[in-house]
Amino acid sequence: MNAYSEDLRKKIVEAKERGMPTVEVARTFGVGLSSVKRYAKTARQGGSLRPKSSPGRRPKADESARILLEADLKERPAATLTQRREYLRSVAGLRVSESTVSRLLRRLGWSRKKDRWVRANATGG
Repeated sequence: MNAYSEDLRKKIVEAKERGMPTVEVARTFGVGLSSVKRYAKTARQGGSLRPKSSPGRRPKADESARILLEADLKERPAATLTQRREYLRSVAGLRVSESTVSRLLRRLGWSRKKDRWVRANATGG
């Protein structure tokens, strides 16, 4: 689930500061009671209402890897996942698994059919 926007958080705090009961604020804005309490407490203490960044590791494959993979698809449409993985390693120094390459290709709209990669929306093949 995505974090609530800073704008929504400010509106929640403003409603609470105007004297609206916590339960009513939660119901009005469609958020949990604990969220209303947490935002009000943060605002009282002078903290930022901006959402924190999501936890977890940054993806290894960034926009440049996507561009390289698209170019490789056009140049070598019949290459295997292993060959694409090695291509990314040799060209970009990116060490990823075949599963990661497969997920990247799927996000690009490509699916595996028989012995070649084709666009998922393409006709024929």
